[in-house]
Amino acid sequence: MKLLFKIGFLVILSACVQETKRKSATENLSDPFLDDHSYSNLNEIKTRHLHLELDVNFESKKIFGVARHRMLNLNNSDTAIFDIKGLEIQKVTTGEKNSENEVDFVIGKYDKDSILGQPLLVQIHPKDSIINIYYKTTENSEALDWLEPKLTSSKIHPFLYTQGQAILTRTWIPIQDSPSNRFTYSAEVKVPSQLRAVMSAKNSKDKSTNGIYKFSMPYSIPSYLIALAVGDLTYTSLSSNTGFFCEPQLTAKCKSEFVDLPKMLAAAEKLYGKYQWDQYDILILPFSFPFGGMENPMLTFINPTIITGDKSLVSVIAHELAHSWSGNLVSNKTWNDFWINEGFTVYFENRIMEELYGKETADILALVEIYELNDEILRIKNSKHPEDSKLFLNLNYRNPDEGMTDIAYTKGAWFLKSLEASAGRKVFDNFLKNYFASFAFSTISTKDFIDYLEKNLLSKNKIDFNYNDWINKEGLPDNRVEIVSPRLAYIKNLAAKFSAGEDVFAPKIRYERIRIKNKIKKRKIVEQIKKEDFITQEWQMFLRYLPKSISIDKLESLNSYFGFNRTENAEIALDWFTLCINANYDGVLPDIESFLRKIGRRKFVLPLYEMLAQKPQYKNFAKTLFNSQKNYYHAITKNSVEKLFEN
Repeated sequence: MKLLFKIGFLVILSACVQETKRKSATENLSDPFLDDHSYSNLNEIKTRHLHLELDVNFESKKIFGVARHRMLNLNNSDTAIFDIKGLEIQKVTTGEKNSENEVDFVIGKYDKDSILGQPLLVQIHPKDSIINIYYKTTENSEALDWLEPKLTSSKIHPFLYTQGQAILTRTWIPIQDSPSNRFTYSAEVKVPSQLRAVMSAKNSKDKSTNGIYKFSMPYSIPSYLIALAVGDLTYTSLSSNTGFFCEPQLTAKCKSEFVDLPKMLAAAEKLYGKYQWDQYDILILPFSFPFGGMENPMLTFINPTIITGDKSLVSVIAHELAHSWSGNLVSNKTWNDFWINEGFTVYFENRIMEELYGKETADILALVEIYELNDEILRIKNSKHPEDSKLFLNLNYRNPDEGMTDIAYTKGAWFLKSLEASAGRKVFDNFLKNYFASFAFSTISTKDFIDYLEKNLLSKNKIDFNYNDWINKEGLPDNRVEIVSPRLAYIKNLAAKFSAGEDVFAPKIRYERIRIKNKIKKRKIVEQIKKEDFITQEWQMFLRYLPKSISIDKLESLNSYFGFNRTENAEIALDWFTLCINANYDGVLPDIESFLRKIGRRKFVLPLYEMLAQKPQYKNFAKTLFNSQKNYYHAITKNSVEKLFEN
């Protein structure tokens, strides 16, 4: 009867947890434990340290694990609640390893949208401080991407990586999956002996002979920053505390592309204080990785699309490095506060690029982002959630991925640029440096930031600045700073001339008279615009300034000069393919297909499928291609594209 009573109590508690989970964050902006996207009872009991024991099995495509949570019980709670999704829980115990007692647990039902997964409720004694959860992953563990050898650079060995942001860590680790709780972690990971495991932690530079790797993250982090990758990897050092892991075939390209990484770190430290994470390494993943980069501490995960041979896309590295301060050091408390992570990071990234490559280049990068932001604001305005163009969001009942738009990134950065313009750079830099120091290794809400801003910048310096329109109103406020770039003005003029029929890229021949040995001779001079005359972002804007109604003849002319159909630069490819799809240029479809069979980064994949699906003549082509390719994409990309073909 006692066991039945306990289980019955847990079932009732599970129902209550699911019922109360759906309170709106806007009703409790200052509640330090409220998170619309976690079932965990952090106000009662929370993880302080997590130790993982993981066995990675490529044959079954499963991870067999034990998650050992060392807990802080705040309220003498007899129940600890964890988040799970797509996991098989085998048993739960309390106590130190090899001296454990099995305890009762109940798994609640999936939430109605299957976004949050399920609550795992564990019955404990209030004095229990260690909870051990034995589990294995399943085919529904969406954080995991198991890649066959043919999808890697080596074509010999398989590859595995995880992507936990925003709420997918719960799909490979049973955990209190809220950014509001930070904890340290350690791990022991067993992998096939020919492969190497790396994590967002201290990594050994040497390959293990027995396939067992041990990791330690001594600094507290939120759950979404726990990351694992397993593959045929080598390590190359770039300085005493920077380097990169990659498949051996990519080493030479990576060394050339990322040579400025130590300079980036030095520039970042010069701006906002000492790097706090000891080592800064990057890991180059296969092309299926859904993002340009992920700021996992000590080991940034990077998509190979940024390797262009000319370092034109290394701003992605600057962005992920900046996260070592904004996001990793100071994190958003909930996913409604996501702009606190990304707005600060885009601002910081731009400052690093300015420090290394000059203000002219940094302004071009910023204006490209602002161009994209204006498009995003228009899209959001016409969507079913026009309120999503506010910085502070209400994502209750929604997947937090829906808040990962240019609003958080670029509107957030523009907000900070505008604050800088009002305060002056010197004052604002001092404010930010103190901000990172004051909130180091903690999470903050939008309200926390506003309070700090009021006290430490605005009131202190008698600055009148309307921040409310940025935080709580849709669109862009009137008090935004403006950025001007003469180089982009020239590019816009060039696009206008080409659109009007002038062949601005054709070679122009002129002659000049020169004296050679007392004789006047004519010298032939050929002038022609070359691809290398402009940086990637200038070419992007050239393509965007061209009219959607551009003729196929003009597109073919452009392609004959610059070979855009088969460009290795994914950023340019996206803008080029966008132009071609809008112009109904069928000749580019084979190149689009090749691109979508190679690239898995959502930034490029989703808009291309979206544009193709909106064209009646291309929809079947897009759907057939996606169905043949979808198992190659990570779940984040796959789930986003799948919605396009639901009807």
